[in-house]
Amino acid sequence: MKDLNLSAQLYTLREYTKTEEDFKNTLYKIKEIGYQSFQHSGAGFSNPAFVAKCLKETGLVLSATHTSPDRLLKDLPAVIDEHKQWNCEFVGIGMMPEAYRENEQSVISFARQFSEVGQQLKESGLTLIYHNHHFEFMKYNGRLIMDILLEESDKRYFDFEIDTYWVQAGGANPVEWIYKVNNRMKYIHFKDMGINVSTQVFKPVGEGNLNWPAILKACRETDVRWCAVEQDICEGSPFDALKTSYDHLMNRYHFLGE
Repeated sequence: MKDLNLSAQLYTLREYTKTEEDFKNTLYKIKEIGYQSFQHSGAGFSNPAFVAKCLKETGLVLSATHTSPDRLLKDLPAVIDEHKQWNCEFVGIGMMPEAYRENEQSVISFARQFSEVGQQLKESGLTLIYHNHHFEFMKYNGRLIMDILLEESDKRYFDFEIDTYWVQAGGANPVEWIYKVNNRMKYIHFKDMGINVSTQVFKPVGEGNLNWPAILKACRETDVRWCAVEQDICEGSPFDALKTSYDHLMNRYHFLGE
């Protein structure tokens, strides 16, 4: 069974990262909770030099980013330079642009175009990862968009970043998909789903209905190295939500092992 590393997804704390002072204070707060790493995605402040300074001052690791597809196509050398500066291997695409979702062929085009981007990243020692939502579980000509991405992208240069909540929201099984992308996923999003009357809601890990023992087992039995905790919408303080997730993972689900 493999060791896993835990990270806090800054999108959860996006309202607390809009200035340099808030960004740094937020990093210290997640460190106080117990996280030793964070993912820089959807945060309101992103000055590369200042982020690098914060990494040095806090001692935190930057585990991954989400970078806009447009930047990857038009400004890749700068993206590579930033990630090198941050000692951050994983360059994530947070969502497929709508223009690529129109039909099977457009999805294939996305898979192939960003495989080429992934090749350039790989040549620089970085790894492209793709983060799913629920629309990837629509079908074109009998194939899920996720299957099209899996089959039409270059497995050497295009990896995945499964989001457990959105897989479940798409009507699929997160555990099955962790195994399905084995050898092509080192980074995963941990996000729980609950129900409020008839509406699906985001919950801290362990407060919803996902099968976390099975999810953790699948992660340990595959290539997953990083697990980023995220909650898109929180009922109270997002810091409290991240702490609840952290405590459940460490104490109830023995994230660090028995």
